[in-house]
Amino acid sequence: MIEGLYEAHLPVKDLDVSINFYKKIGLKLAWRDEETAFFWIEENKSWVGLWEGKEYKTPYHPSLRHIAFRVTYENMKHAMAWLQSLQIEVVPFGGRKTIEPFVRPQQGNASVYFQDPDGNSLELMCYVEVPDAYKQRTDKLSLEEWEKLLTR
Repeated sequence: MIEGLYEAHLPVKDLDVSINFYKKIGLKLAWRDEETAFFWIEENKSWVGLWEGKEYKTPYHPSLRHIAFRVTYENMKHAMAWLQSLQIEVVPFGGRKTIEPFVRPQQGNASVYFQDPDGNSLELMCYVEVPDAYKQRTDKLSLEEWEKLLTR
């Protein structure tokens, strides 16, 4: 099921300073918003996420205790069954109430979340081909919703 590293995360104090640093060491900027930036480690395979925060208000932040493993889109469709067969509980991401895998069209990926025995956030993540018409969508869609959208 797991093919490699999809992403790792680091906290940074000043996103602009960090962006300049990671560009200087030769990494290519993949994606950015106001508080985060992602740089390719291996283009279209793995990246590092930088999360800006002067002071985190809680002891947990995704950039401190999170890693994502790369899987194929086909395996993502079976990820919940695979995790359940291993007696691993799937958990919702952020403010989401549902636990099934979901697609982020704007980022071109899909995810499902779970935790290790110490409460570290783990994720299975895959790349998703996104038609140009949907690349600006910022909502998150279940795999089922995504596949219905593509068949319209």
